[in-house]
Amino acid sequence: MSTPRRIVGIDPGLAITGYGVLEFTPVRPVICEAGIIRTADDDASDMAEKVLSVYKGVVEVVAQFKPEAMAVEQLYAHYDHPRTAILMGHARGVIFLAAAQAGIPVVSYASTQVKKIVTGNGRASKEQVQRTIQREMGLARLPDPPDVADALAVALCHYYQSKMQL
Repeated sequence: MSTPRRIVGIDPGLAITGYGVLEFTPVRPVICEAGIIRTADDDASDMAEKVLSVYKGVVEVVAQFKPEAMAVEQLYAHYDHPRTAILMGHARGVIFLAAAQAGIPVVSYASTQVKKIVTGNGRASKEQVQRTIQREMGLARLPDPPDVADALAVALCHYYQSKMQL
């Protein structure tokens, strides 16, 4: 029996990291699991503890579902908020480390590319992404919080890109 083909999509964050695991089927991808990895909420929390929580959470998802690829949303750096990009870099670093240790290739996608491929609009709102994921994946409810929808969108983007390259 062969191992099912799976993709894990990650929406990186230090407070909340969204993840979504898609499995390939002949008809369309299906969700194996989707959720969030939450770290301590307060700003006073130790940075080392936050990145360790993200790392452990990603390692756990990878160990449980054994994806063949990981798709991660790229950093978006706004000139008015450079600190945000630096903090996101910490989260992305440990996410990439977890993938490398498991021997999983990582592909990064810009949020505008993900939105364009998944919704048809590179400037889609969070709600548009949630509604598109709900429709595309046949979900009864909107994926919530939006970090889950974003992670599933990144995974779905990679799925579509992979199909185009076959």
